[in-house]
Amino acid sequence: MTDQQWPWPAGAATGIGSLPGTDIAEAQRIVLGELPALPHLPELPARGPGADLVGRTAGLLVELPVELYAARWRIALRPGRDLRRARDLMERDLDQLAEQAEEYAGPVKVQAAGPFTLAATLELPLGGRVLRDPGAVRDLAGSLGEGLRGHLAAVRRRLPRATVLLQLDEPSLPAVLAGRVPTESGLGTHRPMEAEVARALLRGVLDAAGVPTLVHCCAPDVPLELIRSVGAVGVALDLSLVSDLDPLGEALDAGFGLLAGAAPTLPPSSGRTPTSAEVADRVRRLWDQLGFPRRRLAEQVVVTPACGLAGATPAYARAVLAACRDAGRRLAEE
Repeated sequence: MTDQQWPWPAGAATGIGSLPGTDIAEAQRIVLGELPALPHLPELPARGPGADLVGRTAGLLVELPVELYAARWRIALRPGRDLRRARDLMERDLDQLAEQAEEYAGPVKVQAAGPFTLAATLELPLGGRVLRDPGAVRDLAGSLGEGLRGHLAAVRRRLPRATVLLQLDEPSLPAVLAGRVPTESGLGTHRPMEAEVARALLRGVLDAAGVPTLVHCCAPDVPLELIRSVGAVGVALDLSLVSDLDPLGEALDAGFGLLAGAAPTLPPSSGRTPTSAEVADRVRRLWDQLGFPRRRLAEQVVVTPACGLAGATPAYARAVLAACRDAGRRLAEE
């Protein structure tokens, strides 16, 4: 196998998405400096509503305006101030990216919430989560696919020499499939979504996006077979949550890419940042347990933190990204 099979260079490292702080120019400088092989568009939720994962993605929806109501995002009757703010923040981020990375010619990753996490979080105008209405879920997935296509085109316009990868963040996917998402009252849960329905919705979003897409899920019981079957190029996982190696081994054996969350998002009790050798060792140990040849490791696997870094200090976040970068290089040199 060669690195041509995956849309990143051998020995790459990247971030999952969020970083601490409110200065987007500084965050992008850090990402471009520490993660030169596969930089990502950082998210800074500390900037407030519209910079959070759900608000940021909801701002991309086509013909489905959103607003904040009692600190929660819901579908609105018409566009308003909250939607404008989310869109302005994204526009500013993309302009800043064009300024700092105009000549960049490699792969770049952008992140958005996936359709199931949006449906489990966004509320309908009259209350209750979108998830409770199958028709609304279908409309939401269609709107998301269209919005992502426009967003990815906007990224390509600003970085004409780069190739764009999409990461769909789906922390709620296992709960949606298993019927574990609580209703508004908290006394019950929403009905489980059938796997075939989920498959069709996710495939529709990926087809509309039209770029290589990864699905990120920092929860146990990630439905790897479903994700693989819709045409995703890989999955992003927190390695500490992987308990059953067989499904992961099957996916990797079939040529699936892995973003391996191998560095803790917060400092361990010792307060010490993990070294690149420790991070590389974490990835190598999993690969060896799966029984794959080492020569494929650096090509098929991208080293990442376990999840977003919004809760970390700026110094720790930067040090972890550097450790992931150097761990990727170590794996490539073996």
